[in-house]
Amino acid sequence: MNKKLKKNLIEYGIIGAVFIGLFVTGLHTEVFGFLQRGILKTGLMNPDVEEKAEIAEANINPNADFNLQLINSEGERVNMADFRGKVIFFNVWATWCPPCVAEMPGINELYKDVKDQNVEFIMLSVDQDFDKAIDFNERKGYEFEVYRAASPMPQMYTSRSIPTTYVIDANGKLAMTHRGMGDYDTKKFRDFLQKLQ
Repeated sequence: MNKKLKKNLIEYGIIGAVFIGLFVTGLHTEVFGFLQRGILKTGLMNPDVEEKAEIAEANINPNADFNLQLINSEGERVNMADFRGKVIFFNVWATWCPPCVAEMPGINELYKDVKDQNVEFIMLSVDQDFDKAIDFNERKGYEFEVYRAASPMPQMYTSRSIPTTYVIDANGKLAMTHRGMGDYDTKKFRDFLQKLQ
């Protein structure tokens, strides 16, 4: 076997071992999420809030469906209808989803900035084991509450892709649906939420 081929096999073996190690330990989600966070900073994945704001101002958005029961991290039952009259940032995510993990730091920064401005966050985990979502949230130091569904998901919020984010305005209208990751930690998005109050 020539030296070049032997060197290539060793390099590929090391790369393969690293990837296998990441998957076996579960760290692949964190690593891929970190890499995707860089993509988020380019702005290419951001929701088109200007167009959504114009539609919201025209008051032609559909009524949001508030028929969803939730369980929070303390095990308390919460009715989505309790949040009527507030702007709702509703994000469907999972701990095993790298794009979900990628957008979480930005969502947490947004939460810290707007939590006292009549904005409610529903961070709905679809993990089969809800304790994983609770542990993830605590380990990362995120300040928002995490929920799991305690009733069937209304048709309006069913999506084949996660993360998916819905924004409901203070009048109970669905103002935005964004499938895939997004950077919500922007002035433009904060201004959008402000207009929906």
